[in-house]
Amino acid sequence: MLLAFWPGCVLADQAFYPAKSGNTAAPVLTVYSSLDEPLAQPMIRGFQEANPDVAVRYEDMLTGEIYDRIVRETDAGGKTADFAFSSAMDLQVKLSNDGYAQVSNLPMSAAWPTWANWRNTAYALTFEPAVFVYHKPSFAHEPVPSSRAELVDYLKRKGNAVYGRISTYDIERSGVGFLFMARDQEQFGDIWSVIGAMGAAGVKLYSTSSAILERVADGRFVLGYNILGSYAADWASRHPDVGIVLPKDYTVVMSRIGLVPQAAAEPELGRRYLAFFMSKVGQTIMARELQIPAVSPEVAGENTANTLQELLGAQLRPVPVSPGLMVYLDQVKRARLIAHWNEVLRAQ
Repeated sequence: MLLAFWPGCVLADQAFYPAKSGNTAAPVLTVYSSLDEPLAQPMIRGFQEANPDVAVRYEDMLTGEIYDRIVRETDAGGKTADFAFSSAMDLQVKLSNDGYAQVSNLPMSAAWPTWANWRNTAYALTFEPAVFVYHKPSFAHEPVPSSRAELVDYLKRKGNAVYGRISTYDIERSGVGFLFMARDQEQFGDIWSVIGAMGAAGVKLYSTSSAILERVADGRFVLGYNILGSYAADWASRHPDVGIVLPKDYTVVMSRIGLVPQAAAEPELGRRYLAFFMSKVGQTIMARELQIPAVSPEVAGENTANTLQELLGAQLRPVPVSPGLMVYLDQVKRARLIAHWNEVLRAQ
C-alpha cells in the first residue's frame, strides 16, 4: 500500500513464468510491454520452449508508463527492463535516439526491412494497417466506402440516416489515433474535408479500439474510421457482422517496436527475446496466434507484410522507424493539430 503513494511509482500488472527446466534459480528476463499479458502468452510460451532455462517476468503497462519508467530507472543509475515492446512508435524511437536503447546486432538484422530498423536499436516487429470497419448488414444494399473520397460522398448522401452512427479515435486521448491523424495530414491534402464530413455526421470519439468495434459489431455504429487493423481482424474473426476495408487511396501502417534498454539488467536475455520475436518461429506465432501481421520477410501467409505488400503494393504506407517520428512529440505541433481537429469538428 505504501508503494501506491510513493512519488513516481508505477504499479504495473505483473505475471511471472517460471523456467520450464524447473530451475528455481534460473535467470529472469524482465519485459515491459503495452501488449495485454493474456495476448502475449503464446509468444512467451514459444520463447520458453526454445529457452527452457529462462524465467520471464512480464509487466503489462501503458505506453507512456513504459517510456517514463525506463528513463527514470536509467537516470537513477539503476537497472530496468531487458526488453521493451510498445505501440507508441514515437516514444520508442525517442528512447533509441536519446541513448536509452542498446545496439542489438541479431541474425535477422541485415534482412529486416530498412523502414523497420533504426540503426539496429529499434525494430518494428508488427505490420498493422489502419482500416475502415463496417457493420455488414447496414451495407446489404449499399456499397461500402473504399476510399476517403467515397467515405465523404457516403456521409453526405446518407445524412440523417447515419447521424451519430460513425466513429473514430479521440486523437487527444488515443496515441495511435493521433499517429494515424498526423500521417493522414501528411498523406492526403484534403484530409480536413473528411474530418468535416465526419463532424457533420455526428462522429463519436473513443480512446480504445474495442469501444468502437463493440458498437460496430452490434449495429449501433455503421462505420469506424482509421481503426487498428489487428484489433479489427480479431473482432471480425469472432463477430461475423464486422467487415474490414483497407482504403484503396492509401492505407497507413503502424508497428509495435521492440528494443533492449541501455540499462537492461540482463541485456543478453533481452537480445535473445528480441531475436525470437524476429525469428521465423516468433513471427509465425505473432501472425497465427496473436493475429497481428508479421514483418519478417521469411514468413509467408495472409497475415504478413509480405502478402499484404504483394496484394496492395504502393497503397500501403508504413510509418518508418526513424527520428522523424519524434515530430509527433513536439507539444506545439501536437497542440496545433488537436486544436484544428476540434475546430473542424465543432464547426459542423
